[in-house]
Amino acid sequence: MDNIRVEGGVPLSGRVRISGAKNAALPILTAALLADGAHTFRNVPDLRDVHTMLRMLRRLGIDAEYERGVATVQARPVLEPVAPYDLVKQMRASVLVLGPLVARYGRASVSLPGGCAIGARPIDQHLRGLEAMGAAVRLEHGYVHVDVPSGRLRGADIYLDFPTVTGTENLLAAAALAEGRTTIGNAAREPEIEELAHVLNKMGASVDGAGTDTIVVEGREQLAPVDHAIIADRIEAGTYMVAAAATRGDVLLEGVQLEHLDAVVAKLREAGVTVEREGDGVRVAHQGRLRPVDATTAPHPGFPTDMQAQLMVLMCRADGQSQIRETVFENRFMHVPELNRMGANIAVDGRTATVRGVPRLGGAQVMATDLRASASLVIAGLVAEGVTEVLRVYHIDRGYERIEEKLAGLGAHIERVSGHA
Repeated sequence: MDNIRVEGGVPLSGRVRISGAKNAALPILTAALLADGAHTFRNVPDLRDVHTMLRMLRRLGIDAEYERGVATVQARPVLEPVAPYDLVKQMRASVLVLGPLVARYGRASVSLPGGCAIGARPIDQHLRGLEAMGAAVRLEHGYVHVDVPSGRLRGADIYLDFPTVTGTENLLAAAALAEGRTTIGNAAREPEIEELAHVLNKMGASVDGAGTDTIVVEGREQLAPVDHAIIADRIEAGTYMVAAAATRGDVLLEGVQLEHLDAVVAKLREAGVTVEREGDGVRVAHQGRLRPVDATTAPHPGFPTDMQAQLMVLMCRADGQSQIRETVFENRFMHVPELNRMGANIAVDGRTATVRGVPRLGGAQVMATDLRASASLVIAGLVAEGVTEVLRVYHIDRGYERIEEKLAGLGAHIERVSGHA
């Protein structure tokens, strides 16, 4: 099992190209199930989760290949719409095949999902929405079995108890082939939702309101294959922004859509970091001490939970006390003990972490517990004195494309090494 070894103390400088968004690519790949024919998806990141989803499509009998950022999917009728445990357990986003399969074939069986151990992420909102559209749901032996007695989903008015991203995506895809109009209230508003809606519309669907809390879909009898380039990954961009600021560097991030990062940019500027548009990207630079900031995670357009761990590392370098409150997932402070082992001063009380800035962090061997925690520990290693070794970096490979190569290109002393942890 690989580890990442970082020798800290080097300010990052130069330019880095941000990869395509994993969280946009995954639901878009499953949208290929809605229309037979040749789909081409460009700017697809070379990540473990992407390859897991491509394996899922192949398991369903569909040709799905990947080469140099391009995924080609030759969709054909699925004979057995089943998403098995051995794939779903590797990645919670595998549940995104549920909506397209039920919409297209009137039935599907999907293993209950796995993924990062950052708290309960049930799929009850997905299932309640499908039931409102005429599906029958039963849970048996660890699988969700969904059948549509009439053969085709029908439009419905759906109100989500909370703005679940994957739930919105599953119901959006299902509604695209349903009979009549579907309204999804309290829908997730993330840019990745807008991107999926854009792709569905290119396929011939009628989706209006994506990016707001109410999405209206007029169902179509059939859709057509699509050629589409994926948007840039806002969380990868935010991570490199924090890394630049934490190391007191000066980095140009290319291909960034800054409007997707309003909440992150606001907190960086509040901390004293310079963030400016430049060409098709953004320049991030900082010198001197950082000001402490408080942040509360929230669904988009609030501060993203996927940037909470990275901001926490930055606040370890601030001149004063910060508070970070996690409201989205109940178990997302698992990086705190590891940061404290590096000399951080972080106290957790329930869902609130109080961070007191320290003069320095020290290198240590630390354990990654989930995807974004992994990124935060790498950033901590970049600013720490001495050597940090981050174990279990298979987590980071799920969401960051060649992170050690990109950081090395910015001057970091970083490498991937073989380990046994």
